[in-house]
Amino acid sequence: MFKNSPYRFYVKRGAFVLFLLFIVLGNNSLRAQSHTVGQIDIDETALYAMTKQMSQFFSRFNNEEDQFGKKTWPSNPAYRNQEIRKERLPLLFDQQNPRTTGTLRDFFIDDLTKSDSSFLKFTGGRWYSEVSATFIFKGKEVQVILLLMIEKENLGSKWVLTNIYFPTFSKMFPVTKMSDREKSFLHPMSHELDFMNIYKAFKEPEIIEYYASKAFKPDYLSLFFYEVKLGNMKFKNVDKLKFHIFQIDNWYFEVSYFNRSGNNSGWLISNLMYTPENEKENLLMFYQP
Repeated sequence: MFKNSPYRFYVKRGAFVLFLLFIVLGNNSLRAQSHTVGQIDIDETALYAMTKQMSQFFSRFNNEEDQFGKKTWPSNPAYRNQEIRKERLPLLFDQQNPRTTGTLRDFFIDDLTKSDSSFLKFTGGRWYSEVSATFIFKGKEVQVILLLMIEKENLGSKWVLTNIYFPTFSKMFPVTKMSDREKSFLHPMSHELDFMNIYKAFKEPEIIEYYASKAFKPDYLSLFFYEVKLGNMKFKNVDKLKFHIFQIDNWYFEVSYFNRSGNNSGWLISNLMYTPENEKENLLMFYQP
């Protein structure tokens, strides 16, 4: 009857407002139920169970918030309670992934809940965001991975770029054997000839890094900034985001976003590795500036 009526907009708007009221006024408890508005089913349990933001992931990981979004204050005995935490931590893992649902996860949780120093800190360092983004590089779309970390500044903090991964840059500096480097060198007495033989270093530009110190490492972030400044690299959009967390002693895990129905959605642990502290340094070299 409202098909051609000028009031059909208000009817639709009223239905939408009613939909929002059911969400806002819903019962935020373990007995949260589903309601139906027209043809739309509202599952309040799934809504509150979803880990919607990374700050919420931190709170739930530390047991400073329950699985339905209710804050637990330090004055509450449940705050950071390890026994309660042990029961809730499995909810923060991707339960559809065999890598995050087996005995390794259980071992991690058991190890985690034995220590009072196993809580995440937003400004505690050793956690990074990985942003997969599309750029236009010299007229063509390319994928670039941006790595960022939280850095303290004055009384606050901010995200800063620490490194990037772009295959074109990596191909410019392939891993080489020491035997290959030894074939390209400047004689130790070259200075006595006013370095007249230095032309050799520029004769083959593709291997010019052979003439650098053994300590030389290509700085991909500087190369990236250089191309941006020249206008060769232009940002288009962000495609995907995930986080890498190294804060917990002897462990590393990834956090990814899962947009799906049910009570296991939002920001969840998508990969887990037992990583002794001495081995972490090799991994962190890729993330740190």
